[in-house]
Amino acid sequence: MRRRGARLAFIFSALALLAACEVGPDFTPPAAPKVARYTPEPLAAKTAQAEVHAGEGQRFADGLDIPGEWWTLFRSEPLDRLIADALKANPTLAAAQAALREARENVYAERGSLFPSINVGASATEAVASGATTDVKGVTPPFGVTTATLNVAYAPDVFGGLRRQIESLEAQEELERFQLEAAYLSLTANVVVAAINEASLRAQIAATQEIIEIETRELDVLKKQLELGGASKAAVLAQEATRAQAQASLPPLARTLAQARNQLAALAGRFPSEETVAKFELATLHLPEELPLSLPSKLVEQRPDVRAAEAELHEASANVGVATANQLPQFSITGQLGRSSLGFAQFFSPESGIWSIGGSVAQTVFDAGTLLHKKRAAVAAYEEAEAQYRSTVLVAFQNVADALRALQADADAVKAQAEAVRSASDSLAISREQYQAGAITYTALLNAEQTYQQARLGLVVAQASRFADTAALLQALGGGWWNRTDVAAAKDGAERFWLPPVPFGSD
Repeated sequence: MRRRGARLAFIFSALALLAACEVGPDFTPPAAPKVARYTPEPLAAKTAQAEVHAGEGQRFADGLDIPGEWWTLFRSEPLDRLIADALKANPTLAAAQAALREARENVYAERGSLFPSINVGASATEAVASGATTDVKGVTPPFGVTTATLNVAYAPDVFGGLRRQIESLEAQEELERFQLEAAYLSLTANVVVAAINEASLRAQIAATQEIIEIETRELDVLKKQLELGGASKAAVLAQEATRAQAQASLPPLARTLAQARNQLAALAGRFPSEETVAKFELATLHLPEELPLSLPSKLVEQRPDVRAAEAELHEASANVGVATANQLPQFSITGQLGRSSLGFAQFFSPESGIWSIGGSVAQTVFDAGTLLHKKRAAVAAYEEAEAQYRSTVLVAFQNVADALRALQADADAVKAQAEAVRSASDSLAISREQYQAGAITYTALLNAEQTYQQARLGLVVAQASRFADTAALLQALGGGWWNRTDVAAAKDGAERFWLPPVPFGSD
């Protein structure tokens, strides 16, 4: 017995030592790109500025951290309230939160495979044997069989395949976490852009209505002059056509505005018929004059899509280890302890005790290359994930560079459009005086009116672009999710978007 016990102890010690190793590559996160800035040349210290709303000069603050609630930089209480409602009611976030909980539970479930499985079984039967089959004459007496066992099964993770599988699931959980962060960032950015779009449309409608009023007054003057013989019929018809053209532009703007309102309602988790979304005007939005600009070396840590791509790369790396371990011998240990007796009366007798312990090892000898090709497929999947990661990083830097270029161009456009509006307004006033004095033709006056109209609408569009591209820059930099304080974390600090699990089928 001592010799048998020593043998078993040696076997368990050897398996424990073997279980300390893990085959497959150990994942190392990719290093941040070694670039010093986002654009080929240094950025200007400050963008252009103009003496109009949304014409403030913006300064890029290198290394300044982004607030978790980045949309508050626009200083709009209605926008803050709408985003708060969207974070509570938007179903996309709820789905992403559930996906994260699912991934976490899968990790917990797989970790259980590292431990032995233990189950208890018991049975009791009463039977009568047939005398015809046992060569016993007469009626055989009844007999009982009572059994109770404790069964243990354990598959030692000798080469780390199970631990690599757990690592793969943990990477999947990490992927779901950053997909949730990406969904959060996308939702808040979509709400901000949709609100800016609505404000722009309202400003365009207001500018168009102002233009229509001006053209109506011009038309009234021309009609009176026609009655007095001071204007031609052609001039009146041309003015009517110009006003009609301006009036025709209102219905498409109204349609687009209604669609923008519907989009805001949907983002807030409401139906279009629920008219509870605040109305947005450009005048109520404030342009941030200091914009945080993360260091390029920090961008890969801040972008949720880059972190999600890194998690996919980690998962693919772990899957290579799983495929490698599947090519190696598989071990298992089983044991049983219990009692078995003929009837319950003898169940606790010393002779009724039973036990067994055993081990097995299996090695695939021939499978037509199945395991080999599965490993090669896992390696190819890792190479694919690595290329996708590099592509995601390049797109992230491109997004920031595009937003920086856009903001510089937007500032120049607002300044130019503001000057164009002032020049067109002065030109229109002079043209009116000259036309009334007979110094110019009506065609020249009409051209001055159209130039003013285009400049007025162009300024509105340029102002809205500054707000939208500011939001685009903050989104491209990651949106400051790492500084959030509006969502409680789980107790272990690993899950930022924690929600209590909802029992299936509950109200």
